[in-house]
Amino acid sequence: MHFYIVDDDEAIRSILAEIIEDEDLGEMVGEAENGAQVDIPFLHVKKVDIVLIDLLMPMRDGIETIRQIGPLFPGKFIMISQVETKELIAEAYSLGIEYYVMKPINRFEVLTVIKKVIERIQLERSIANIHKSLSNVMNVGPRLQLHEKRSAQKEDKLTDSGRFLLSELGVIGENGCEDLLEILNFLHESEENEGYKADPPLLKDIFIFLAQTKLGSTVSHSRISREVKASQQRVRRIVYQSLNHLAALGVTDFANPTFQDYASKFFDFKVVRQRMMEIKSGSTPSTSGTRINTKRFIQVLYYEAKRLAFEGR
Repeated sequence: MHFYIVDDDEAIRSILAEIIEDEDLGEMVGEAENGAQVDIPFLHVKKVDIVLIDLLMPMRDGIETIRQIGPLFPGKFIMISQVETKELIAEAYSLGIEYYVMKPINRFEVLTVIKKVIERIQLERSIANIHKSLSNVMNVGPRLQLHEKRSAQKEDKLTDSGRFLLSELGVIGENGCEDLLEILNFLHESEENEGYKADPPLLKDIFIFLAQTKLGSTVSHSRISREVKASQQRVRRIVYQSLNHLAALGVTDFANPTFQDYASKFFDFKVVRQRMMEIKSGSTPSTSGTRINTKRFIQVLYYEAKRLAFEGR
């Protein structure tokens, strides 16, 4: 990983660089003493993955800097500040920072946060690889016998991890959980049998395959369509309930570990923040007005379940 530090305090820059280098987290490739000195071309040339940035700085503060360069920077931001105002913290998160670390610097906290951000970057890169893969999964016709070739042991591990994550998201036992677990097993079997070589199938195609597997190859097209629609609705409801659960945790405590770990993994944080504001105001949220990315949710759920199942939790 490549790191860049922006802070007007030389001592803070030195402490952060020391933590990164001592713990072998990656390479320090540059630093600046205020936001106005941040050079986007330099960040791109040096392939910076993580920028640690102070909130209060002369010339251009951290909030304004992220607002200016965020759309142009593909990496991650970690904000460091002694300011504890909830409004500023919320604004920082809405602009896309991954974590907000309070000064004075706590070595253990910084180390933990950086490791979590590195894990998130690796997650997103794995998802990108998934996008380049699953080449021939849907090109050889419906594979109605695929489920018969499953490894029972691996399926059980992945299913158990999936159930654990759904429990963490506050939705275990709800309608739609079994649909999601079937999708996880489908993705894993596809990866094992085909390897990832191109783009994955469309989410709708996965629903169609699973409906055919469930109902059999002789049922009518209209019956398949009804099952696909019902399954999609159940899954979307689970995603929506997960959003509500995480937002409620965030309203209660920004530092809640489940909220910190999952909110910005499974959802765009702007959507989470919108839901938090609705909860605070007591207004009734509208499902039709909430933009949730079901595909992203499933991809993250699959990656996290696989990591827990085969790397151990």
